[in-house]
Amino acid sequence: MAFERKIFRSDMQECSLCYNAPCDSSCPILIPSDYLRSIWFDNEAVASKLIPDANVCLTCNAPCEDACVKPHKVPIKTLLTRLHDEVKPFHEVPYKDDFNNLRTGLCGIELENPFLLSSSVVASSYDMCARAFEAGWAGAAFKTICNFEIHEVSPRFSAIKGDGKTFTGFKNIEQLSDHSVPENMEVFRKLKEHYPTKFILASIMGRDDKEWAYLAKECETNGADALELNFSCPNMKEGGLGSDIGQNPELVEHYTRIVKESVSIPVLAKLTPNVANMSPAAEAARRGGADGIAAINTIKSIMDINPHTYVSEPSVHGKSAVGGYSGNAVKPIALRFITELGLNDNLKDMHLSGMGGIETVSDALDFLLLGADTLQVTTAVMQYGYRIIEDLTSGLSYYLQEKGFNSVKDIKGLALDFVSMSTDTLERDTVVYPKFHPNKCIGCGRCMISCDDGGHQAIYLSENRKPRLDPTRCVGCHLCVLVCPQRAITSSGRRVEKKDQTS
Repeated sequence: MAFERKIFRSDMQECSLCYNAPCDSSCPILIPSDYLRSIWFDNEAVASKLIPDANVCLTCNAPCEDACVKPHKVPIKTLLTRLHDEVKPFHEVPYKDDFNNLRTGLCGIELENPFLLSSSVVASSYDMCARAFEAGWAGAAFKTICNFEIHEVSPRFSAIKGDGKTFTGFKNIEQLSDHSVPENMEVFRKLKEHYPTKFILASIMGRDDKEWAYLAKECETNGADALELNFSCPNMKEGGLGSDIGQNPELVEHYTRIVKESVSIPVLAKLTPNVANMSPAAEAARRGGADGIAAINTIKSIMDINPHTYVSEPSVHGKSAVGGYSGNAVKPIALRFITELGLNDNLKDMHLSGMGGIETVSDALDFLLLGADTLQVTTAVMQYGYRIIEDLTSGLSYYLQEKGFNSVKDIKGLALDFVSMSTDTLERDTVVYPKFHPNKCIGCGRCMISCDDGGHQAIYLSENRKPRLDPTRCVGCHLCVLVCPQRAITSSGRRVEKKDQTS
């Protein structure tokens, strides 16, 4: 079955995903780094389809591992062998790399795939956008253009690293484009000249009616395909801008209408997650004439207080401030808002451009299945580079092939029928027990500790340190499934009526 993973990031934890990886030049047959990158980005299915039918690693003495830059060498031979032996047999559907099934649109404008750079530093110059377009991105939401001076601080980024090196969460206190309007318009003209089929989504922010209208007209005149109204940046120095607008439906409606009356190209309102509910602002944008919604922008945050200086990161001359939080950690929050918008009948025919923590094809699917039409990415690009588009497109295309869908449009919102904004609708009369897999268990007892101290004291260890379940105590919470470091506990899938629980 597609996306039933066999190999995980933890299996290649030491890999640095190198630029111009030394392991590649040492292998006479394969490009190992391509396979490692695909494993990292949940794209093992495509990697397994591209690996040769004959296991060429079987008799190799693994010079790729000798070339590895890490002191503790990445087990490349083992990983590629597992791709061949454990993953490849589970994916029988032939892989086609024409990607025509990814073609989609944004308010009537054709896109080669649903993946765009989101408005940020990753889409802030001609060179950057050009390299992204060459890599395979369908377009870019250019870094927000304004008509006032931007003075950035240094440093302006900080990150929470869940495993010691990769971003779990990312904070920025960066603002808007620090290039002038004429400079940015020159970038648009040049991009349209050299990449006429790529999509330019011009993000703008004004301070009053006149500026909103002026920026909108300038962007349309100089080649922007659509506009994204930044009602959501949390880092503005002046009040009454960015997320201050997004928290006020009346202002959202007003400025959306000003822009719509000024241009003929599509307009998206980019809304803030720093609200209890996004629907009031989204519906206001619709009343103002918006053709679509973009969500979410970053979440206001404070993190990493230095216990010696007492200053939060990033520290700017001994001071810090609330900033925008992004990265994979915010994805569940982003999906909550995408679900809210997707379930809102008043927004049914509006384009929905989703963002917030997208790194892998699995992440992308979460947004699409909950109603997003297009997808925007920043933090993952900042960490891994534009190259992630290769796994996003190939992985999504192959998922569609395996599932029998002809187009990415066919999967929009398929998960909405199975989700609710309230837990009141959920069945509460049965228990689903965990299932233990003794062949994978190492007898660490982590499941028992968690069940004892954070659950319902339903697990005990046998004499050989294997977990056993007391079904009269188990409530089916599945905490043990989540904490097992060996993935030796899964859901049994067996529902038992609570009244029939026996030992």
